[in-house]
Amino acid sequence: MPFFDARPLSRRTPRGRLVLAASLATLLAACNMTGSAGAAQSGPGDPVETRPPNAPNQTPAFEGQTRAPGVTTEATLSHTVVAEGLSHPWGLALLPDGNWLVTERPGRLRIITADGQVGEPIAGLPAVDARGQGGLLDVILGPDFSSDRRIYWSYAEPREGGNATSVARGVLSDDGTRVDNVEVIFRALPTYDGDKHFGSSLAFALDGTLFITLGERSDARMRPQAQDLGSHMGKTIRINADGSVPEDNPFVGREGALPEIWSLGHRNVQGIAVAPDGQVWTVEHGTRGGDEINLDRAGLNYGWPEVAYGIEYRGGEINEGITQKEGTEQPVYYWDPVIAPGGMTFYDGAMFPGWQGNLLVAGLKERHIARLVIEGDRVVGEERLLTDLGDRIRDVAVGPDGAVWAITDEDNGKLVRLFTP
Repeated sequence: MPFFDARPLSRRTPRGRLVLAASLATLLAACNMTGSAGAAQSGPGDPVETRPPNAPNQTPAFEGQTRAPGVTTEATLSHTVVAEGLSHPWGLALLPDGNWLVTERPGRLRIITADGQVGEPIAGLPAVDARGQGGLLDVILGPDFSSDRRIYWSYAEPREGGNATSVARGVLSDDGTRVDNVEVIFRALPTYDGDKHFGSSLAFALDGTLFITLGERSDARMRPQAQDLGSHMGKTIRINADGSVPEDNPFVGREGALPEIWSLGHRNVQGIAVAPDGQVWTVEHGTRGGDEINLDRAGLNYGWPEVAYGIEYRGGEINEGITQKEGTEQPVYYWDPVIAPGGMTFYDGAMFPGWQGNLLVAGLKERHIARLVIEGDRVVGEERLLTDLGDRIRDVAVGPDGAVWAITDEDNGKLVRLFTP
């Protein structure tokens, strides 16, 4: 069994006073919407986004690319804060026993039980650079976790001359207290002395290859590297589980191209999900406008910084306001104004049958989960969930019973369960 601090809260150190909130469930539960549990969603209505866009002169490339019709879940939705006291949790992964692996950006990985017991930090992880947006980022289970107990995580790695995103793997001990046999299987290049846009989300494809999303490091002089095949910055990466390069990657053998690259032209991708049909979907941050949902396909160019929706943070056009260009892909969906998306997942569960196949996207700035109804490769409906929590939603996952779980990126970070009573 994993080790948990069983001392009374009054006897724990300040760092150890992670509130185990399961006993407060009835006080912390809050209702989002009302209706008949399990019923189908209501028909499309007006878009949920009512604020004016930052770039009012830009027009979508096709109908429904932004401001999809609003939909409403006809079910009673409640949420419970299961645990709190976490320091900026970033990644969330479900263990086979129903407990959760949760990363904290300062560099800690913990097990939190489904009833809110928060474990001590797991030993054995390498140091992280936790400045700015850096630190310990995503965590996922390996495809053979049940037999080898291997986990994978991404982090901002301190290096000589700066830092960059790296991915490591190791074996989680049977008692959940440490990770052994740690090895770094990917290091993004070049190293850069900055504190923004590390990405980074992880997902295993149906064929067992590992996808890694990366940012372009934000600063103006780094932006062009999103278009440079000799740099990992602003790319989606595909490697084998041991860090080797799949022979069918799109740029293998191309002179001057890094063979790990799957796609290019991204800004800061912090969410990735593999659909049941095997297609890879990613979500990335825009500036003031231009958060994007993309169907992330081999060898394609998603435009940044040459093509973008929205405007600069300081105001003014991005690259003369160009939103379409030959040789670049359009996003499936974009938000203007932004929601600042974190992690995402496809819904697959019994609790909300009307959500099957929907895309759930964590929203940081707008403090909600966006439920996107997908038909083919288009978004045809949007709903905002967990709006009454009032916290920045960093990552989202689906539990064994179909309830939705989320973590909040706050000084007092929370693990939250969204369910129908």
